[in-house]
Amino acid sequence: MAWVLRGLRDGVVTSRYPRRPDGYGDGYRAALSVVEGADAAAVDGHLGEKAALASLCPTGAIEVGGRLSVDRGRCILCGRCVEARPDLFAFDPAPEVATLTRRALLVPREHDDALELVRSELAQRVRVLRRSIHIRHVDAGSDGSEEWEVAALTNPVYDVQRLGIFFTASPRHADVLLVTGVGTAGMAEPLRRTFEAMPEPKVVLAAGTDATSGGLVYPTYASGAGIGSIVPVDVWVPGSPPSPFSLLHGILVGLGLLSEAGSET
Repeated sequence: MAWVLRGLRDGVVTSRYPRRPDGYGDGYRAALSVVEGADAAAVDGHLGEKAALASLCPTGAIEVGGRLSVDRGRCILCGRCVEARPDLFAFDPAPEVATLTRRALLVPREHDDALELVRSELAQRVRVLRRSIHIRHVDAGSDGSEEWEVAALTNPVYDVQRLGIFFTASPRHADVLLVTGVGTAGMAEPLRRTFEAMPEPKVVLAAGTDATSGGLVYPTYASGAGIGSIVPVDVWVPGSPPSPFSLLHGILVGLGLLSEAGSET
């Protein structure tokens, strides 16, 4: 009876996202951004300061050249740069961080002429995938943190089933391949076979910094720079780990139901 009383007390706890904005989702460190107005030209003439800025990141996500930029695909959200230089770096709490190209994870973003072609090609390919979407999740060598967030998608708060999205154990029943982990050598062939066993059309998500770039441990003898060299990736979801809201945003972007991060459409 305790769960009945708790339900009556708490009411409906399921998020209305994406139909309505959810304030709870904005409480995460979703991604790192360069503070608006921060200009790398201020350090162009000081090699020592440029090197100091780059050294703030343990994964090499900070780039200082003609401008200051951050590669969200390599960022593990440790916060060292924000703590040291809050005038240049800040956390972006908005969970909509998924992009359709790896290059688009570099912020501030530059205009990419090829992005519209990628967007239209994906939309054309997945136009029949609208209801009863099935996801096959593959751990290709993660540290386990992403798995907790993926599992949370099925709890009462996020409840992806309400959107007609389900997880399946068989790749032959799957529409979406959700991959976590760095893409270890031992998982490369199983991941390829899973991809090949899926029927067309299919969508591949690289979920988390490990899957996107290899994360903190790249490079090693056993892993490469993420899963992009193993299977073709359609959607990139940064974060270490990405929150369930970010994962859900990535899934919906892959299905053509939401716009990717930074999109003006």
